[in-house]
Amino acid sequence: MNTYQYTLPFLFILFIGISCTSSEEKTSIPKKGNPVPVTVLKLNKSDLSSPISASGNFTTNDETVLSFKTGGIISKTYVQEGDPVRKGQLLASLDLTEVQAGLNQAKLALDKAKRDHDRAMRLYTDSVATLEQFQNSETALQIAQEQYNSVEFNLEYSQIRANQNGYVLRKFANNGQQVGPGTPVFQINGAQDSPWIFKANVNDVNWALIQEGDSSQVLLETTSEQTFNGKVVRKSRAADPYSGSWWVEIQIQNPPKNVLASGLFARSEIYPSKQSEGWEIPYASLFDAQGDQGYVFVVGKNGQASRVPVQLGRISNQTVQVLSGLENFDQLIVSGSAYLSDNSPIQIQ
Repeated sequence: MNTYQYTLPFLFILFIGISCTSSEEKTSIPKKGNPVPVTVLKLNKSDLSSPISASGNFTTNDETVLSFKTGGIISKTYVQEGDPVRKGQLLASLDLTEVQAGLNQAKLALDKAKRDHDRAMRLYTDSVATLEQFQNSETALQIAQEQYNSVEFNLEYSQIRANQNGYVLRKFANNGQQVGPGTPVFQINGAQDSPWIFKANVNDVNWALIQEGDSSQVLLETTSEQTFNGKVVRKSRAADPYSGSWWVEIQIQNPPKNVLASGLFARSEIYPSKQSEGWEIPYASLFDAQGDQGYVFVVGKNGQASRVPVQLGRISNQTVQVLSGLENFDQLIVSGSAYLSDNSPIQIQ
């Protein structure tokens, strides 16, 4: 009984405490329709001098897909993915049985055309054959010669040879596989002689800021982080039709050998010589950010809260750069936005 007597007062006091706490918490949330207390920051546009962050992959500008000109069965491949190759090196060959038979037939036809032409020329000289017959034999000889040259050319391109010094990036077919004319068999690049390129993806605003010749640092995140210096050498002239992004090419300066490979992922900091204008706002005032897009609340022309989309630049722990979206507003709401919706009444503190 004593335990029961002590428990009831304790529960009653606990209930009162919880009720009071809940009541205090509810009073801190503005009632619907009442102005929401907010604090604001005056918006001032200024130069945003900071590097542009971008990610991408390493490549070279001389990657080439090699194939056979004629179709057939692959007799032999002589290299594997990753192998170094020298210009003119034999990489693969077709089974030449069919092509060689075609060449033999073309050679026989050419020999016959030569004999017919020689006979027609003698007969024409002796006034036995007409001029038309002689000219026809001459035309037949030319046709046979061209057919032989064509088959001989196809025989030459029944082999694949490296068109440059470099490495085998991809191997698409193996011994005994039947391939058609133009079917990719190897992809090679000229990494032994050509400069390495870092292809970085950027949005349209940053693309407009970046100029050819701008300096950059590229960070390769492999087993040990390595940084390479580079400069922008080329910009795309059209957006990628699938991602909508734009790319810039950064040529790596003096990369060490046997460190880079085509397709390696890396991050870069590009230092634009052309500065952009925008706003630097507190990170806490940004919400619903995704990629380079986000939303903020500003004081609208009617004195109410206005939810506006903004395009973002560089994001740090404390601040965010806004590149566009705030042109028509003077005050940014930096606190109290958790209780706001579009056109909410506000009370500036």
